[in-house]
Amino acid sequence: QVQLVESGGGLRQPGGSLRLSCTASGSTFAINEMRWYRQVLGKERALLAAITSGGSTNYADSVKGRFTISRDNAKNTLYLQMNSLKPEDTSVYYCYARAQYGSTVDQFWGQGTQVIVSS
Repeated sequence: QVQLVESGGGLRQPGGSLRLSCTASGSTFAINEMRWYRQVLGKERALLAAITSGGSTNYADSVKGRFTISRDNAKNTLYLQMNSLKPEDTSVYYCYARAQYGSTVDQFWGQGTQVIVSS
């Protein structure tokens, strides 16, 4: 099992920056990919960015060039640096981990952290 705890959400003005963190605990050795998603009430959860255990990254077009995903393996922590924030970035942000135990794959979610972008 893997437990994920997000932090760092809050209120920012448009154009501002924010860094989200997601600390993993438990069987972190089995994690081979981590992602950030966001979800607005009434809409589907949207994938924003992903990073593999090897450090390869991918981004959704909506955040490419503004958001940066990274991970500190020593701290078992995933980050999402968000720059040039827009009101449409207002959402609940979720951390996700994909873990593989032999041939078994498990998925884990954090509880979410709220980001509000407003003047």
